[in-house]
Amino acid sequence: MTRILHLSDLHFGLERKPLVEPLIERINAARADLVVVTGDLTHRGRSAQFAQAAAFLRRIESPLLAVPGNHDIPLYRLADRMMRPYRRWRRAIAENLEPVGHIGHLRVQGVNSVDPMAWQRGIITPAQVARVIAGLDPDCINIVALHHPMQQRPQVDKALMQGAPAALARFEAEGVQLVLSGHLHLWSIGAFLGDEGRAILQVQAGTALCDRPGDRQNEFAVLDFAGPDLLVERHVAPMTEPGFRPPEHLRFTRRSGLWRPA
Repeated sequence: MTRILHLSDLHFGLERKPLVEPLIERINAARADLVVVTGDLTHRGRSAQFAQAAAFLRRIESPLLAVPGNHDIPLYRLADRMMRPYRRWRRAIAENLEPVGHIGHLRVQGVNSVDPMAWQRGIITPAQVARVIAGLDPDCINIVALHHPMQQRPQVDKALMQGAPAALARFEAEGVQLVLSGHLHLWSIGAFLGDEGRAILQVQAGTALCDRPGDRQNEFAVLDFAGPDLLVERHVAPMTEPGFRPPEHLRFTRRSGLWRPA
């Protein structure tokens, strides 16, 4: 069995302070083989917020892979946003904006979906898609981790990432089995499988720490892979409660080559 812990949208600078310690305790108690953070580590991309985020990440005891989100580049300093949007990320978090994690029979490819020319909407380019496909390992479960979702439910009022439909189709056709994303602060898994199942499963994380008034809860997920089977453990901390509830469990399988609820 190989274990990935997925969290997103920490938003240091607008974080739920009483939940920071319970979150780090749960993360380390999970003893994941890899922790994947899909963007928005900070709320406004400021140096002090990056210092907070970096201090938090240093406390994670498992190997770590992180990609930027749209909140991780300058908002008000337009020259910095256009000319050097990732300077603070590179100083505080990592030089590589599209890292790769290879753990057991899992390969995780990070993709930087931030578009400095847009406030919220992301972008995935043909060149990025080609790099992902070129690195696919036929002996692994191939996972893509990026901030912006590649598909959204009809009720979502944010613009879908530019290039997402074409990229998702290529990924599914070429052998990407799973996508990890965040951005929406809304949990979703299995929503796009359909009655017959699908070759690609999308896990859209809620926000792990943001204390924005519209967010009803904080959460993260643990994914346990055992052959074609996947056990998802969802850890939820409602805003009206002091900490995390006991985890919820969902099961999926690829025994037929397509993902379906088990």
